[in-house]
Amino acid sequence: MILYMLLLLLTALLAYPMGSISTLRVASRYVFRRNLMKLGGTDSLWFSNFRRLYKIPGILKLLAVELVKDLIPILFGALLLGFKGHADVGRAFAAFCLMMGRLWPMFNSFRGCRGSLPLIVCCFALSPTAGLLSLLTVALVTWFSRYPSLGAAVGGVVSVFAVLIAVDGRITTLLGVGFCLMVVIRNIPGLRRIAAHEEERIDLQLDISYKFDEKF
Repeated sequence: MILYMLLLLLTALLAYPMGSISTLRVASRYVFRRNLMKLGGTDSLWFSNFRRLYKIPGILKLLAVELVKDLIPILFGALLLGFKGHADVGRAFAAFCLMMGRLWPMFNSFRGCRGSLPLIVCCFALSPTAGLLSLLTVALVTWFSRYPSLGAAVGGVVSVFAVLIAVDGRITTLLGVGFCLMVVIRNIPGLRRIAAHEEERIDLQLDISYKFDEKF
């Protein structure tokens, strides 16, 4: 039991800090060689500016950075707990800790992302079925509503049921449901802004040059 708890502790000590590291800062320094944080204050403006400058290849590069960064602690947790025959618990626990870091990062005053992409990655870590349902829900709701908060929240709710249906093992299921609910909770303020018509939609216009007053 002591060894088991030690392995969980080591997993948490890697997964939470890794989740707390900003993907944008990593991509800025090692991939794009440019401070992506300066592309706009709001999510809508930032995404529009980024897409204008780097187009689809740039988006794919950014997603690749995020995917690799999130997979490292999950694979590490599976490897450690695998020595005790519980690789599935290791993946689930690492995903849970990773999600905490993504939503409430220690390196950014506990103000993190909405959790859409880590939700998809973490669900895939538990079950391909849960991951696919999470991906489809987040993508479709975000695309048609243009509200990232709504896509993440609805994705979190659907993912809860997907985990309950597709994942075996009581501990693994509880951890999966836990990180899905965290995404829902994190996006409650955004849902309130949507209800009050105060949330900004993602701008997917092809030509957004009129928004630029300065060079980045």
